[in-house]
Amino acid sequence: MKIAVVGGGPAGLFFSILMKRADPRHEITIFERNRLDDPFGFGVVFSDATGHNLAEAEPETFAVMAQRFARWNDIDIHHQGQVLRSTGHGFSGLSRRALLEILAARARSLGVELRFNCEVSGPEMLRGADLILGADGFNSTVRGWYPDVFRPTIDVRPNRFVWLGSTRPFPAFTFYFKYDEHGLWRVHAYQYEGGCATFIVEATEQTWRAAGLEHATEEDTIGFCERLFADELEGHRLLENRSLWRQFATVRNECWHHGNVVLLGDAAHTVHFSIGSGTKLAMEDAIALAGALEQGDDVAAALVAFEAARRPPVESLQRAAQVSLSWFEDTERYMSMHPLQFAFSLLTRSLRLTHANLEMRDAAFVERVDCWFAERAAKQSGVSAGPTPAVPAPTPAPAVPAPARAPTPAPVVPPLFTPFKIRDLVLHNRVVVSPMCQYTAEDGTVGDWHIVHLGSRAIGGAALVMAEMTDVSREARISPGCAGLYKEEHVRAWKRVVDFVHRWTEAKIGIQLGHAGRKASTKLIWEGDNEPLEEGGWPILSASAIAYYPHSPVPREMSGQDMEAVKADYVRAAHMAEEAGFDWLELHCAHGYLLASFVSPLTNRRTDEYGGSLENRMRYPLEVFDRVRAAWPQHKPMSVRISAVDWLPGGVDSAEAVEIARGFKAHGVDIIDVSAGQTVAEQRPAYGRLFQTPFSDRIRHEAGIPTMAVGNISSYTDVNTILAAGRADLCLLARAHLWDPYWTRHAAYEMGYSYRWPNQYSSLNRYTPRFT
Repeated sequence: MKIAVVGGGPAGLFFSILMKRADPRHEITIFERNRLDDPFGFGVVFSDATGHNLAEAEPETFAVMAQRFARWNDIDIHHQGQVLRSTGHGFSGLSRRALLEILAARARSLGVELRFNCEVSGPEMLRGADLILGADGFNSTVRGWYPDVFRPTIDVRPNRFVWLGSTRPFPAFTFYFKYDEHGLWRVHAYQYEGGCATFIVEATEQTWRAAGLEHATEEDTIGFCERLFADELEGHRLLENRSLWRQFATVRNECWHHGNVVLLGDAAHTVHFSIGSGTKLAMEDAIALAGALEQGDDVAAALVAFEAARRPPVESLQRAAQVSLSWFEDTERYMSMHPLQFAFSLLTRSLRLTHANLEMRDAAFVERVDCWFAERAAKQSGVSAGPTPAVPAPTPAPAVPAPARAPTPAPVVPPLFTPFKIRDLVLHNRVVVSPMCQYTAEDGTVGDWHIVHLGSRAIGGAALVMAEMTDVSREARISPGCAGLYKEEHVRAWKRVVDFVHRWTEAKIGIQLGHAGRKASTKLIWEGDNEPLEEGGWPILSASAIAYYPHSPVPREMSGQDMEAVKADYVRAAHMAEEAGFDWLELHCAHGYLLASFVSPLTNRRTDEYGGSLENRMRYPLEVFDRVRAAWPQHKPMSVRISAVDWLPGGVDSAEAVEIARGFKAHGVDIIDVSAGQTVAEQRPAYGRLFQTPFSDRIRHEAGIPTMAVGNISSYTDVNTILAAGRADLCLLARAHLWDPYWTRHAAYEMGYSYRWPNQYSSLNRYTPRFT
């Protein structure tokens, strides 16, 4: 095969090595616009896991690289005058210049032709090549050949950063956070070879401009940073290498290949330097592409297979990088945290490194974090965290031996099992069963299904079980199968459920009151999600006369009379919820339902005092909240569920969500349940693991109010991580509880935490499950 590689960086060189080693008959030419000894930057970083991948793919090259590595296991975080060290991380650093020299020498030895100082102006220069590789970096020429096919997007981030070097041999991967009169400065520093380190300085646009650096030369930058970080540099100098202030840009391409042309590395995708090396990603691209090409002679099929296999892990890493870079963009938000929590938040910022991962690396550090968290929770709630008694417990429960396969119970309580107090209510752990519509009620009346559904999950150990969205009138229902609280028989039916939970479990039970608005009068979800009823429907209303789907009925825009009637429905439902004995009430103001339709500019086109500005759009939801809060007992908590983003330009975004939370906070809400989307059918959500947690994090810190995180939270280590990092106060799990009603008890078992079963199931206290 005749292969033309545009770009002589790590991606192109490593790919060429792999292809030549697989078949020496390949004719490979690399075209590089710069000289070999002319690299940008200072050092590159590889995790131990990445090193293993590279060694497996090309052991000879990796062995030479390893001889030049600077290695470290520790991360040092400097915060509020303290140095917090976490160990066990396993990284290696290498100068970029050394890496390129090693790769170029290996490629030459295998017969790859290297042409430096050679610019490729267009595809016509490479006619006759069976494969053209675009590995020419962020400013890719190849990507520009076919923009309508690759369809690139470039997201330029607001922070400013400069890539410097230093002669100080940092003993660990080091983070500094330092204020001066201009603002907060962040430093990412690590050694990559003896006597040489990378020293990246980062700041917000505002801080950078306040320091007068917008016109700074390299010499100016060096002088400013050496003065600012004189103590941290300990007499060592900073070094320059095209060290200009930049803004990071995330590159994405909808397609990575066209014909016989394929993009690799930064030409195809970039990841922020805070999560790792783009070099690592580029070299792993090379491994994947070489592997796909080895499967046969069909280049087109290989490129399709390469992209299909490689895109998911790349996009997953880009999502993690997005969360990580956001942490550094918003570091000011976290600076008042306790140093231990600040360090834990930083270490787990990408949502990929979890409480359990960190515990495997550095159990002592995690124990310190857990001890601090448990002590704070005990002080806040007035209840000591610890193993819970069986319920009901007419006699003391017997001591519980540790399961044979589980580790010795932890000396401290995991964050998941710490108590949480809100008004007069104390939850004995931080796990909540998320409200999930069951579509099994009859004219709003719940039955046996709901007793089993909610009762089993209460037995399963969750501290709070939330009943599904319960509609405040017959016309407020999403579907004919939705639960309601608008008739006396509804109170009696719900009381059966509430009484079961209270009698037989420790759990508290809450209800979510809502009105479906323009999403009402639809089929049961398994018959067609949000699809309008073909017969038996009812009139619907909303903030504005906008249909959900083009074929959905158009709702009536609410009049003042309609608004008063709906407020009265909410008040009646709140009184009924109290009569039924619920412990907690949530107002549903998310997912495009009636109250949410006022909040979002996508669904609110009103020109009166209820439309236009956010203040006006919030007016009616706040009026409803005030009426419900007045009707609901003052000693009982009340939450509001919001959609933090609409996932569509022009809709609510995360910054506006903070203002929405502040609005409800000013009116007395106790906690915000942070969801997202489902406002409009044409939404473009960015799904992924814990995908809504960053919105909870932002609202909690910027609005200064407790939050509940929800959205693709599955594992106990997810919950522990979210809580310990201060991203939420409670965690709601939906599908995880459908899959496993005893999720909380099973989480305790997996963590080796003593969590007694009810007396009726007490034999399980001595049971060791086997799954194979």
